Amino acid sequence: MVLPGVIYWKRRVAVAFRKSSSQRRGKLLTQIRKDSIKSETIEESDHSNRPREVGDKLVNSTVEPLDRVVSIDKLVQVLGSYVVNQKVPEKQNPAENEHVESPDFVIGIRKGLDEVLHQQGGHSIFEVPSSLQKLEPDAFIPHVVSIGPYHRNEKRLQGMEKHKWRVLGHVLRRTKYPIEFYRDAILPLEMDTRNCYDKLFKKFRSSEFVEMMLLDACFILELLNVAANGIKHCGYKLDDPLFTTRGISPFIQRDLLMLENQLPLFVLNRLFPLTWGQSIMDMDVSVDQLALKFFDSVLPGISKNLPKFKRNERPRLHLLDIVRQALRPPSRWVPSEYKQPFQTAMHSVTSLRGTSVVFKKKYSTKFTDIEFSKGVLYIPPLVIHDSTKSIFLNLMVFEQYYPRCSNDVTSYVSFMDGLINSAKDVEYLYDKGIIDHGLGSNEDVANLFNNLRKDIVFDTNDSYLAKVT
Repeated sequence: MVLPGVIYWKRRVAVAFRKSSSQRRGKLLTQIRKDSIKSETIEESDHSNRPREVGDKLVNSTVEPLDRVVSIDKLVQVLGSYVVNQKVPEKQNPAENEHVESPDFVIGIRKGLDEVLHQQGGHSIFEVPSSLQKLEPDAFIPHVVSIGPYHRNEKRLQGMEKHKWRVLGHVLRRTKYPIEFYRDAILPLEMDTRNCYDKLFKKFRSSEFVEMMLLDACFILELLNVAANGIKHCGYKLDDPLFTTRGISPFIQRDLLMLENQLPLFVLNRLFPLTWGQSIMDMDVSVDQLALKFFDSVLPGISKNLPKFKRNERPRLHLLDIVRQALRPPSRWVPSEYKQPFQTAMHSVTSLRGTSVVFKKKYSTKFTDIEFSKGVLYIPPLVIHDSTKSIFLNLMVFEQYYPRCSNDVTSYVSFMDGLINSAKDVEYLYDKGIIDHGLGSNEDVANLFNNLRKDIVFDTNDSYLAKVT
């Protein structure tokens, strides 16, 4: 069934393009613009690809009203793909359709093909398996803020959505750019962004998906901005609830390091200089640097670990990947003869203390930077807190599902799992300054490491720590 509104637009636009007179064309566009403001026919159609004005939701914004004049090129870009090419079906004899397959059958086939083709894409943001989510729901399901499409529109997270709109309004007032400026900047990235997720989100129309990209990206960039430059410098009140509410920051940090709660880094990079305005031009800073500084309180020392890009190295993908790259140990060549399953050879701290092995704290900002030399096992310090389990699990799942990254974090966790079998092992490492924690007891720390690898597939032959064991 073709909606009357579609036929109406088709005829109006078709007539316009047949006219050679630019004057008549301009008059018709003016009339179309007026009609589009009054009519909601196209907006209510599920098939429309016309982007919805993101700025309509800005309440009490001081941004000046935007010019609504639409050019010919803009009209073709926004409406042409659907309206101009839309064909009005001719009336058919019912007898001619007696052998046509059921619409449900056709829809089912198309849906299946779409899903198969989508799964062949180079995804980097994955849905966590339900088996893992059931075991550790707090580790994978965001608590206060939704980023990206996986948890968008969940009622329990709507409180933070109001802050997102408020932050966007603040950015518009500070930079004095109209909302269309930002929308047009990320609109070409929509399909690439969709392809980053391993799940199809057809329920989100183009307008809603782009709106989500803009809201979430500006929200993240403002969090990084405030963390780097302070509330006052960014133009927020000193008592702003988003940045000053006691105890909310650790939850936001943890949510932003969940695999399902990621936004592609190329979206942040596109908007980064636009949301910061002129101040960014005077600074040698990147989203990667700001992100590591933002997460430094939950991963102490990580802000000093910004990895340098190497030739032929893949770009970083999102916030979680930035953190993972910063935690990677220094590259060390491991001869093939040393590559053996270390899980069977690894003994606990208590067992190793009875041998000639000595444990020493290594002064490194990367807790993965473990070395064994001349009977001494050098282990960097690790700070364990309430978010540690969630951070480790999301990093490990990402390493398991993304084919183009190493398994360094998983290797580290497996190594520590072998060392720690009891509260006594934790106590010894604590005394040596290797482990510091704020959990209830040493037993809780032991249980954390002993349970982290449940349902996580790991090839013990492929580890950067193979030589250590």
